[in-house]
Amino acid sequence: MTSTMSVPHFDLVGVGIGPFNLSLAALAEPLRENHSLEPLFLEQQPEFAWHRGMMVDGATLQVPFLADLVSLTDPTSRFSVLNWLRETERLYSFYFAENLFLQRREYEAYCQWVAAQLPFCRFGTTVTRVRRSTGEEGGFDVEYTAPSGPVTVHATSIVLGIGTEPVLPFELPGTVLHSADYLAHRDRLRGLDDVTVVGSGQSGAEIVLDLLRTGAPGRRVRWLTRSAAFEPMEYSKLGLEHFTPEYTRYFHGLREDVRADLLRTQGRLHKAISFQTIAELHAELHQRSFDSLYGGTLGLAGDTGVTLLPGVTVTGGGTSARGRVELTCLHERQKREFGVLTDAVVFATGYRERRPAFLDPDLALALDPAGADLEYRAAPGVYVQNAERHSHGVGAPDLGLGAHRAAVILNAVTGRTVYDLPRRAAHTAFDPSAAAERDPGIRFEVS
Repeated sequence: MTSTMSVPHFDLVGVGIGPFNLSLAALAEPLRENHSLEPLFLEQQPEFAWHRGMMVDGATLQVPFLADLVSLTDPTSRFSVLNWLRETERLYSFYFAENLFLQRREYEAYCQWVAAQLPFCRFGTTVTRVRRSTGEEGGFDVEYTAPSGPVTVHATSIVLGIGTEPVLPFELPGTVLHSADYLAHRDRLRGLDDVTVVGSGQSGAEIVLDLLRTGAPGRRVRWLTRSAAFEPMEYSKLGLEHFTPEYTRYFHGLREDVRADLLRTQGRLHKAISFQTIAELHAELHQRSFDSLYGGTLGLAGDTGVTLLPGVTVTGGGTSARGRVELTCLHERQKREFGVLTDAVVFATGYRERRPAFLDPDLALALDPAGADLEYRAAPGVYVQNAERHSHGVGAPDLGLGAHRAAVILNAVTGRTVYDLPRRAAHTAFDPSAAAERDPGIRFEVS
């Protein structure tokens, strides 16, 4: 299809190719093959890359393998992780391993395999501007740079999948970094005598564990968090139903202030530590406590060389005369200030949504500040992926809802049901109205 301006036309242009837009691309492929949708996806990185700074040895996904790019919407898709395992002659090995969870390196390799089969996913292309088209057909003009030079295309719809960016509480000179860059600095951190990790989510726990396993004898590893405890992830079977389409619909229907209050109480659903990582950390500490009593080199008898200190907020920092990092800290419940002197700090302090700088100002202002609608539309013709936690709930960054969200967007973009989606995926009825559909004892007219 070509517009009247001889500019290449696409029904859908995705900006960014992370797991969520790659899921959208994989589910869009059959529509492209039958000529009912012409998609294009653009990514500035030269290849698919996913959290490479946290590819710690042995680290796995926190969701089962069925939370791949397609299976929970279309288990017959050739882009499923099971088909990837078959194509790479590892399916029986995976079967005998009896493990639900892929390693992160495996997941990235799987996504690269999918991307390589989608010619409309173009890497090494940087989107520089998206503006509303002034032509009669409406839509958007998308400008990007490719290895061959600048390109302009027309799009009926835009899907923003530009991901998130690391959050640092403040900038400090010296050896201060975010967990997103951990692997790039790991060798240097291993050689230091004192390293402090701030943040008690899964990333913080994995970094502490990695430092304990690879560090030299006598090193001090310090772990600080403002949370009240080093808490495990809520991973009960009913707790996981917060990551279902039902909960998304329920959450989206709440008032904006109620949604904000609810999110503040749900940290353990998505910010805490897996039971396995906690168990491995405790085993390491237990072994160190033995070593310190019987001929170890960690110093004081009983000293494991590890400090775990919850309930602490890092309020600031600076650099000492000898180039070490000085942190100022506050114990929240005691309201007691203290300092920490350390050689390096790794902030495992999470991520925030990226603001798309390439949107024209009028288009950026058109994005609904209250969040996307139930079909992930943030403005007419503009859809978002993993930028709607405040409007759709804790499942926004969860891989398990990626294929469902992609299908919802494709149904909305095409204006028809190209993917049938389940009405019921949870045993929990979050909304009394939903419960009343099956329970005749629930009544809304109370005498």
